[in-house]
Formats: sequence, C-alpha cells, structure tokens
Amino acid sequence: MFSSDQKLAIFMEGALDHHSGKMGFGLMRFSQHPIVCVIDSKYAGKTVQEVINLPYPIPVVGSVEEALEKQADILALGIAPSGGKFPDDWDAPISKALELGLSLINGLHDDLNQRYGHLLQKNRIWDVRKPKPAYPIARAQAAKTNNMRILMIGTDMAVGKMTAGLELYDALLKKGIKAGFVPTGQTGIAIMGNGIPLDAIKVDQASGAVEEAVLEQADKEVVIIEGQGSLANPGSTATLPLLRGSQATHLILCHRGGQTHLQFPQDGVPFPPLNEFIALNEAVAGVCGSLTPAKTLGVCLNSKTMDEEAARAQIEEIESLTGLPTTDVIRFGTERLIDTILAQI
Repeated sequence: MFSSDQKLAIFMEGALDHHSGKMGFGLMRFSQHPIVCVIDSKYAGKTVQEVINLPYPIPVVGSVEEALEKQADILALGIAPSGGKFPDDWDAPISKALELGLSLINGLHDDLNQRYGHLLQKNRIWDVRKPKPAYPIARAQAAKTNNMRILMIGTDMAVGKMTAGLELYDALLKKGIKAGFVPTGQTGIAIMGNGIPLDAIKVDQASGAVEEAVLEQADKEVVIIEGQGSLANPGSTATLPLLRGSQATHLILCHRGGQTHLQFPQDGVPFPPLNEFIALNEAVAGVCGSLTPAKTLGVCLNSKTMDEEAARAQIEEIESLTGLPTTDVIRFGTERLIDTILAQI
C-alpha cells in the first residue's frame, strides 16, 4: 500500500505502557518502514526503551505536529481500543494529521476513508480491516498444494501467535527457505502490506478467504499462517475457519507463561491440560482423519512476564509434559523450532 522507505509515526496516545498498544508494538518490532517517533503526550521527551521493556530508542513526542517535524510521512494507529472502534477523542489529532498531509494506516473496524476522505490531498488512508466485497466458499483446495502449511494456534487470545509466526518466517528466509506468511489480523497486514482481515469477513466466507490466501502461496516450501483466537476461548470465532481454510499440515502452539486460566473472559475459565488441548486441535484440524492430518511441531512460550529462571523452568516442564520442542522465540531464539521444521521439509 505504501513504499517501504516512507517514514512512520505511531499514534499511541495513552497506550505506550498498555497492552492495547499491541499494534504499535508489532510495528516497532517488524515494520519495514523507518519509524521516526511514537506519539504519546504522557511520555513526550523520552524514548520507547525508557518507558517499556522493548529495545527501541524511538523518540516519543506529544503531537502530530512534532511527528511532522520528525519528517513522518505516515501516521499508523498503534492502539486497539476495546471493540476495535474509533474513539471520539481521536478526532482532533487524526483530522490535524490528515490536514497536514500525513497518510494514515487504520487498523480499526471504522471506515476512515468514508469519515475523513474529504481531508485528503495527495495523502491516503489505508483501512486495513476493509475486506474484499466477497470471497469464495472453501472447498479444501489448500490440501492439494505440495508444501508445509504451519498454523500458529494458541491456548488463548493475545498470546503471541503473530509475533512467533513472524519470527519463524524471518528465520526460515535467512536459512534460504522459500517461505510465505499469511497475515490474518490488522497488525500482520500492516506489517506485510497484504493479508486477510479475518474478523471483518462474513463468517460463511471466512474459511474461503483463508483458503484463497494460502493458495496464493502455493509456490512456497513453507507457509506460516497467522493464528487468531483459540478453540478454548468462548469469545473466539476465527480459529475454526483458519483450520478449515488452511488445511494445515502442522501446528505450533503458543502459550502465555505462567497462565493457568483464560485471560478473557474475566471469570477465570481454566485451561484444559496441554496434551488434551493439542489433541483437540489436531482432531479438529483433520476432522478425525477425514481431512488433512495436522501434527503439532512444538510450543512457543510467551515468557515476557517471567524472569529467565522461571521461563526456563516452564519450558522444561512443557517439554517434559508434551514431548515437544519448546522455546520463547524472542528470548531464546528460533533455532530449536526451525530445526524441527527443516527436518519435516
């Protein structure tokens, strides 16, 4: 949508130190655009690494005017507010940004081209979550492709499926593997410049949208499919279309370290035993033998809230329990899982 040399400012007003800033955090880690600043007036004058535990010396500024002084070309909305709706108090800064000529990356459900199109000159708005008018109905055609299709699954929402998937994708490319990545959420799409906004697609077309995206990667040796939600979470609807549409040959389970109950909803639904949960996902993926059988290759532990000793202890515990290679790909690297993937090609 935009040239990779265009400079990015990330709008994170009031959220630089909050989990709702996950799109911004993803862009900081993976975006191909040079990031010139983050906007959060609470921390103006500091750098990102001075505010949160991320190793980025990106300056924090207090306004879109200051972002323009940093030579920003594009403003990315780095916050995912509850319900994915555009907050009213964003109207003034976003209007100002567009009037000043900044383009906009919008990961919310709102159509901001419709809302702010009259302010555009040569700048543009990319509504990342705007789906195509229609998608085909899935027909299990991805099963006919002769490649590894690895779906990132999770024990809960927001456990690091996209981050782990992108780390593995990048590591495969560095190994010389012809790899592809299928983004299925707004952050992944904004990072890669393409993909399917799965939570904005009609449910009866969702599997077909996934299938279409996977078929477009049929020439790749390995395709990593970004997971969404979890079969364990009562509020999650995206996992089943991902399993059906991708016809995954392999799964990688993502889990948040130290967590024993679902984070959402708030009434504390306990996790099933990991081995039983893995077996459930494999059974649903292959419909008990009727469709493509899917083998779980390993476990990605998100240990960011744990110290290193506790993280290593839980990795050993999960490996002992499941018999699967387990690591935190951010903290300890991707090598163990990459070796496992390469052994299957």
